[in-house]
Amino acid sequence: MKKTLLAAALLCCLPAAHAADQNDASALAPVIVTATRTPITADDALTAVSVITRADIERLQPVSLQDLLAGLPGVGIAQSGGLGQLSALYLRGSNSTHTLVLVDGVRIGSVSAGEAALEQLPVEQIERIEIVRGPRSSLYGADAIGGVIQIFTRHGQAGGGLAPSLSLTAGSHGLFGGQAGLAGGDAHAWYNLSLGGKYTSGFPACRMGAAEAMAGCYVDDPRSDAYRNWNGAANAGYRWDNGTELAFTWLRSKSDVEFAGSPYGGNNAINEQRVAGARLGFSPLQAWKLTLNAGQSKDLSDTYYQGSYYGAYYAHTPTGFYASRRNQFSWQNDLALAPNQLLTVGVDYQQQHLASSTGYLATRSEDTGTYAQYQGTFGRHELQLSARHDHDQQFGNHDTGAAAWGYRFEHGLRVYASYGTAFHAPTFNDLYYPPYAPGVPSANPDLKPEKSRSAELGLAQQLAGWNWGVSAYQTRIDDLILLDPARNYVPFNVSKARIRGLEGQLGANLGGWQLQGYLTLLQPKNIEGANDGKRLPRRAERTARIDLDRRYGAFGVGATWYAAGDSYDDAANLHRLGGYSTLALRASWHFTPDWQVEAKLANAFDRRYETAYYYNQPGRSWYLTLRYSPAAR
Repeated sequence: MKKTLLAAALLCCLPAAHAADQNDASALAPVIVTATRTPITADDALTAVSVITRADIERLQPVSLQDLLAGLPGVGIAQSGGLGQLSALYLRGSNSTHTLVLVDGVRIGSVSAGEAALEQLPVEQIERIEIVRGPRSSLYGADAIGGVIQIFTRHGQAGGGLAPSLSLTAGSHGLFGGQAGLAGGDAHAWYNLSLGGKYTSGFPACRMGAAEAMAGCYVDDPRSDAYRNWNGAANAGYRWDNGTELAFTWLRSKSDVEFAGSPYGGNNAINEQRVAGARLGFSPLQAWKLTLNAGQSKDLSDTYYQGSYYGAYYAHTPTGFYASRRNQFSWQNDLALAPNQLLTVGVDYQQQHLASSTGYLATRSEDTGTYAQYQGTFGRHELQLSARHDHDQQFGNHDTGAAAWGYRFEHGLRVYASYGTAFHAPTFNDLYYPPYAPGVPSANPDLKPEKSRSAELGLAQQLAGWNWGVSAYQTRIDDLILLDPARNYVPFNVSKARIRGLEGQLGANLGGWQLQGYLTLLQPKNIEGANDGKRLPRRAERTARIDLDRRYGAFGVGATWYAAGDSYDDAANLHRLGGYSTLALRASWHFTPDWQVEAKLANAFDRRYETAYYYNQPGRSWYLTLRYSPAAR
């Protein structure tokens, strides 16, 4: 019998557990919190979701977060070179700034550029990832047009005992990395402390000929681009007998990345991501769950050229720097109206600050959002309604809403339909970048938010041994912000886009083999302005991925095949990026119950391809990992 939504609400502060095997219908479906801001099973989410667990990460052996996400339904990745180089994620064909990224519930991303630096987030510190596809501004506010990605850092579990961990990795291009951690807990408390690092001598990120073609990094630099990263994460909490819970999280990742550059753009950057959060949850009344969250994220960057910065605009300073800071607070109330009837109301407050060697015309903004959500189950029918009002210091007021309905048939088959609106707020670069010269503006303080309307229809089924799902959607985005060449490349709301998509996934256990397949068909087009009918940049119209794994006692083998169709690097569709496919092979051996060795051969056929114009991608690469992970004691 299905538990009440109140019971789920009372679990909202529990540390997330490993997801159950999705191919075992007798196991519980994974519990997620991102889709509704309350804990529900993945089967109860009336939208398309993907969950990646720590077990999945260790099985797939990704070298980076981008490597882990590429090819999942609706996910497109473009990267300007190898490890640590600038990357962009396009969820359901929307812009890279149209996906909200959270780390342990805290919003991250550059205040100036509006993007989260995924390339700086260490995959070794991740416990699980929840990907919710489709608009979520009615719950989270700005930037959730394509969806929300929430990353949970590694943690201990109450009652889990002591659990140390260690991994050492070596590989191609002089790669060496390691992670060491200690997690544990007793009947009430849990904690985790983990430290890691990675180094690679890299390869030349920019393809030779870029200077003549005036493309990519615009310079020819044959030197390899090295990358160094140091990271740490901590997580601790305590739960009292009455259900009150207090928890803290912290993540820091600092990188030193080299790139092909010039005196005007630098060739070396010191980047840093910091995320800290605290959560207090308790029940003033039996039917009322109250949760308070506070957090801060920082995105810091110092750019140099051969040890100092000689850019013409920054000639007065030895370095170009950006320091973004987001202070966040939320108050959420989950009210059980009746069995399987949950009302959630809350307030979000956010401050954004920017310090920079660039003289921005404004450096601070505030946003307050109030939201309400209703979740109800009526027999086989499920209903979710949500609405939100945001008041922002930059652009004033904005309202969003969403509605979703689902129906459960026999044999695990369910259908759902949804409609939602969302928006993306203009960034500080769009609004406040200083003039290039007197009388020559480079920003537009009158910009309006980009607005979207999305509709989705989905069908899914989960049975013993296999599962499948398919979803079709359309998103229309108005007031797209583009740099208008007719107006000295100042940003204006000058375009519209229509994105149509079809996503499918299939999972099965076939004779001991674990199979998971994904397919995305996409039509991302401009439908107005000079580029009417052109495809949106860096979005492949077809992507597919197949993961195949099997264990033979202490041994494991697996492979991942990924294919992407062609795309274009520019809005005018002049620079074509060819389609490609890659194959990764992997193996593992538990030579003792606590020790395991892992091996991976990525891009086994040494395919040459680009996801960003004139930027190289790694060729055939090997990785070898030694892992120690004893059972908790």
